[in-house]
Amino acid sequence: MSPKKPRAAWLILLASAVLEAVWATALGLSDGLTKQIPSLVFAGAAALSMLGLGLAVKHIPLGTAYAVWVGIGAALTVGWAMATGVEPVSAVKLLFIAGIAGCAAGLKLLPSQREPRPAAAADQGR
Repeated sequence: MSPKKPRAAWLILLASAVLEAVWATALGLSDGLTKQIPSLVFAGAAALSMLGLGLAVKHIPLGTAYAVWVGIGAALTVGWAMATGVEPVSAVKLLFIAGIAGCAAGLKLLPSQREPRPAAAADQGR
């Protein structure tokens, strides 16, 4: 595997995590999917976020990718809610968000033992 593929996978994963925060925020603004624009933003961002996660796990172990995706998405969602006044800002929340970001960065820094699966092995059992 070339060094560029894992780097691209991490960039895709990061973009997907940002889109997770977008769809989560849009879902909250959609009033139970009754408001058209937030509902459309939710649907589009959710689809793109899932697509990016799916692409990223081709080169990043699933557990690591999912933990980073959820962690960054959750931290950004809470951070946005605090920045816009939807949720109150507190030192404890900021500490926990920093913890999430630190854990996501730690998972990124760990060496990956994952080897790409051959296409034939990936198709077995279907």
